[in-house]
Amino acid sequence: MLSYRFRLYPSKQAEEKLFEQLTLCRWLYNRLLEELNRAKTEGRKLSQKDTQALIVELKTEKPELKQVYSKVLQMVNYQLWSNIRALSAQKKNGRKIGKLRFKGQWFKTLNYNQSGFRLDGKKLVLSKVGAINVKLHRSVEGKVKGEFVKRELSGRWFAVFQCENTVARLARTNRAIGLDLGVKHFLSDSDGRQIENPKFYECSLERLQKTHRALSRKKNGSKNRAKAKVRLARFYEKVVNQRDDFLHKLSRFYVDNYDIIAVEDFNVAGMVRNHNLAQKILDASWGKFLRLLSYKAGNAGKEMVKVNPRGTSREYKHGEMDRDYN
Repeated sequence: MLSYRFRLYPSKQAEEKLFEQLTLCRWLYNRLLEELNRAKTEGRKLSQKDTQALIVELKTEKPELKQVYSKVLQMVNYQLWSNIRALSAQKKNGRKIGKLRFKGQWFKTLNYNQSGFRLDGKKLVLSKVGAINVKLHRSVEGKVKGEFVKRELSGRWFAVFQCENTVARLARTNRAIGLDLGVKHFLSDSDGRQIENPKFYECSLERLQKTHRALSRKKNGSKNRAKAKVRLARFYEKVVNQRDDFLHKLSRFYVDNYDIIAVEDFNVAGMVRNHNLAQKILDASWGKFLRLLSYKAGNAGKEMVKVNPRGTSREYKHGEMDRDYN
């Protein structure tokens, strides 16, 4: 599955409907979770089908639920059970887990699975919401299987289309390359290139700290604090967008120009336990770069090969590779 993310520009009326539906979905999630907790206390067992059927009964208790498209309500139930299964899997793996929490005021996603939406020119038409302006900065390829509307902490709305992954094979180049990821240099490759690490978070750290301090001085519950939270969220969003743009363009370059791409198979989660390097490694986003490289290579009919990192990190001299941690 591939996801296409586009910016939405809802009118005031449409935004009010979206907020109302998010509030109703949050209520439904918490109500279903309450029923599950009550059943467990009483020694009863409820299945996913039972809570699905309960939604129909709850529409009598809370008629406002009829304002939300039925598939969206069903996906709230699906999300609840997905969270339960995720906790169960962690418990089986030996992790200590608590109870599933109720959703607070922040519920940010409306999930339209297979139906209830359509693209009409430059507008996204949602069932029981209406038409919303959407900025389609690229074409959507493949069959659309679902779509969800998401509101970020920055206050911006986005539509994400989930499409069947279609293999668009690129012309063969008969070339192979090895990549060695690092911190000082984001990567060095076997053709002699060294890509500098842009360090987006590190370069923005001073301004981020200043924005955090400004937020801490605002009174809890005030409008000024709410505005300061939005400013901070938008700052973080900008850093993420800059990093994603860099990673997408770099991974696209290697997929377009090489048939086989060899990378080191290392455990990023384990490496960030080194507190001296954790911030730099997370800022570089090695894991995300490798995920982008993997899916793009597979989608283009190319191959990404993971190799044992033992002995691959050497100083770059006279055509050799290096990972510089300084």
